Amino acid sequence: MRVRPRARADSDKRNTDVPMPQQDSAPAPAATASPPDSRIDARTRRGRLQMLLLLLVCASPVIASYLTFYVFKPVGGATNYGALIDPQRPMPPVRVTNERGEAVPLESLRGKWLLVTTDPAACDEACAKKLFTIRQIRAGQGQDRERIVPVWLITDDGAIDERLTAAYNEPYAGVRFLRIDRRIAQQWLPAEKGGRAEDTIFMVDPLGNLMMRFPKDPDPKKMSGDLKKLLKVSRIG
Repeated sequence: MRVRPRARADSDKRNTDVPMPQQDSAPAPAATASPPDSRIDARTRRGRLQMLLLLLVCASPVIASYLTFYVFKPVGGATNYGALIDPQRPMPPVRVTNERGEAVPLESLRGKWLLVTTDPAACDEACAKKLFTIRQIRAGQGQDRERIVPVWLITDDGAIDERLTAAYNEPYAGVRFLRIDRRIAQQWLPAEKGGRAEDTIFMVDPLGNLMMRFPKDPDPKKMSGDLKKLLKVSRIG
């Protein structure tokens, strides 16, 4: 049986009437990805920035305390009672003689806050008063007293009154009696203009730097105030 040509033509016509999907003339561009190296660099920079901010937050109380003590002055005067020694004077690399007659490096005292006075062994009333002052200031620091070492630098070979030893020398009262060459002591401990090194008390920081000198016949309460500030802001000693 033959297929009529007309029916076949009608079928072809129907096929041509069906709309065909249009194709874009150009393919869509592929999504671009950031190079791996650039992503790693960005993460590294963010990590460094976060660490820097964390360090600044942790250090800000100490920085603020030092700025308050040394830089910014309140209206009406300075914040410190003692005179700051500028530049600071490092501890001389010499040996001193301790209470047992042993030669030890003066630098063995590093790591503590030192209250230093110097006099000959024949300690007069002014000398004894200074020993009393540095002993009492140390005792008045409470739990921080172990961070402080009072020191009497004896500048000759004379005999020491046993009453001074019993009242002030360690282990009973915590004052170190150390003998040192007088010339070295005078070179390290600067006297006030027109005065003597024996007239006052000095402070040495835990790094071994002579940093402060108090006036003659100092006020113990004001001295203690300076020391409390330093112990509060310092994380060493």
